[in-house]
Amino acid sequence: MTQARRHHDPEVKAFASDNYAGVHPEILEALALANGGHQIAYGDDVYTEALQEVFHRHFGPAAEVWPVFNGTGANVVGLRAMTSPWEAVVCAESAHINTDEGGAPEQSAGLKLMSVPTPDGKLTPELIDRQAWGFGDEHRAQPRVVSISQSTELGTLYTPAEITAVAAHCHELGMLLHLDGSRLINAAAALDVPLRALTTDAGVDVLSFGGTKSGLMFGEAIVVLEPSAVRGLIYLRKSSMQLASKMRFVSVQFEALLAGDLWLRNARNGNAMAARLAAAVRDVPGVTVTRAVEANAVFAVLPPEVAERLRKRFRFYTWNEATGEVRWMTAFDTSEADVDAFAAAIAEEMAGR
Repeated sequence: MTQARRHHDPEVKAFASDNYAGVHPEILEALALANGGHQIAYGDDVYTEALQEVFHRHFGPAAEVWPVFNGTGANVVGLRAMTSPWEAVVCAESAHINTDEGGAPEQSAGLKLMSVPTPDGKLTPELIDRQAWGFGDEHRAQPRVVSISQSTELGTLYTPAEITAVAAHCHELGMLLHLDGSRLINAAAALDVPLRALTTDAGVDVLSFGGTKSGLMFGEAIVVLEPSAVRGLIYLRKSSMQLASKMRFVSVQFEALLAGDLWLRNARNGNAMAARLAAAVRDVPGVTVTRAVEANAVFAVLPPEVAERLRKRFRFYTWNEATGEVRWMTAFDTSEADVDAFAAAIAEEMAGR
């Protein structure tokens, strides 16, 4: 008999990150389905083989999926496969690879990141040109890849037309386009477009596809849309410690997420709850929603002492210490009751300050 016991209250929700959420019940069912018996290790199992077809349906027949353990690994390994040691990656200053991956792109992959300040987290051809220069100059790291995030770290979305314009500009310069899609499903749901409209059809060469923020227990994926954009990925995944021995348990989760409409249901719920939260707090005196709510993130400013008291009831993070801006994230399992309780707590704490 198992000796494990529950150490937390499953009724308690937070608004700090969609990574806080548990595993979707349909994903747990899929894990149990793949259990039992023996399967070939390191990706030669039948679940990983079947997953290729699932990704073909969403991203086109040329797409090739490489399951990995986590988002940092997906970004680092994917970008490393797209670059040579003397080449660099252009990204927004706010990009996750630049601010929240502990220097992994530089430390683990030896990548030079060329960041660009942006007003809304989004790169444009004009902004890219601030760093995409010096081609052939032996004294300067050579710009090779542009990396964008969808949705961005500021909760904003690229439209298909905007990504197409960025991709076209990259390719005209002889560069490649990488997309960090840790919340790609939220963007597709919000824009009401298929996943390929924001990736394959728009000219993206390689993307990181998010899993854990979408209800998986663990696992992300590198998706190669243009085979000529990468080199040595099969070796880099292993040498970067991102090759799962029991890969069937990563692959079956993605199959459960993408074979039907689970990805869309999860994304729509997270987006809808963010919109509900923003609407509920906009009229609370002293609270200012600072950015457009386009996916599952709400940014707001409220007095620091109120934020501190609120955190004792609901966890969330301060985004900008200088301005007091905070970020509230919703997830696939955030309910209307969760949002309403949080909004009521905000109003109560603001009234009592």
